[in-house]
Amino acid sequence: MTEPATYGLTTGAVARRLGVSPTTLRSWDRRYGMGPAAREGGRHRRWAPEDVAMLEAMCRLTASGAPPAEAARIARAARTGAEDPGAVLGAVPGTAPGTRARSTEPEPYPDRPAGPLRDRPEEPGPARQPGSGNGLPLGDVRRECRGLARAAVRLDGPALDALLRDAVADHGLVTAWEEVMAPTLHAVGRKWESSGDRYVEVEHLLSWHVSTALRQVSPAGHGSLAPVPPVLLACVPGEQHTLPLEALAAGLSERGLPTRMFGAAVPAEALDAAVRRMGPAAVVLWSQARSTANHALARHVAGSSFGVKGARTRPLMLLAGPGWAGRGPGPGMLRPGGLREALDALSHHAGTRVAAPPV
Repeated sequence: MTEPATYGLTTGAVARRLGVSPTTLRSWDRRYGMGPAAREGGRHRRWAPEDVAMLEAMCRLTASGAPPAEAARIARAARTGAEDPGAVLGAVPGTAPGTRARSTEPEPYPDRPAGPLRDRPEEPGPARQPGSGNGLPLGDVRRECRGLARAAVRLDGPALDALLRDAVADHGLVTAWEEVMAPTLHAVGRKWESSGDRYVEVEHLLSWHVSTALRQVSPAGHGSLAPVPPVLLACVPGEQHTLPLEALAAGLSERGLPTRMFGAAVPAEALDAAVRRMGPAAVVLWSQARSTANHALARHVAGSSFGVKGARTRPLMLLAGPGWAGRGPGPGMLRPGGLREALDALSHHAGTRVAAPPV
């Protein structure tokens, strides 16, 4: 009877599945004993399902900041049953059970509260080594971006969920979006554009999990919302990029402000009808490219009025996204420079409308 190992995956197939190079797998085998449990002399390695699960655990641990040697020890133990695979991410020394693995390096500034990632010195570790983004054009980014990129390339949905959840919890929504999520999404998009149809699945999976993480941001004050009209969020006609608007919606929810998300490519007629029916406090129009920026539509919406006779009002208009650049906003319009600026402008505008006396 043929040995079961014959039916395992080749090293190349496993490398493609995990989003790492075959050289990396061979290096892990030599350094940490991360090879297949069963081998046949004189033949190519074949990886059984439990071997692949061990490598996936290794990838998740290193993406979360665990030193490679310690990650390998835990992953090997999980394969043999000495460790619980379900708790493997909380098994790194220095972490409590059920929490994510972290680097064992001391905090550089223990007395200073954690701020934006760019204000903190980079931690040493394998995530900064060449190729740690698995071929994505990341450039000089933070550790969290590289871990997110590796998980996306190997199509590891559970790891993406954990890394995104940790980024929001550790650094806040705005920093997590601007310095972790957005740079990784841009890198995947650039790789997709330069590689034909390759990496489409990576971009789609990462976008889905980022969207899920944004929708899971908890509203402020036990879910209570301020007694103000909602903020209407929509992409201009022809615009498909919704994730920046979803990040804004999550930030407004976090601040207790109501929203209505209309998503991608909203027709002009539908947008006009929604504004007149809802009477929103503000309208945010997203344009990713100058080819989709519709200034005539923005002026029309900004000039819309609603309410009872003698007390009619107009919405605040925010032109969001790089598509609006190069031209100053018109009367009653703002063009925020980023997520935080948009959130502050909308929060301030909502604050002027809270507890307004009835007409």
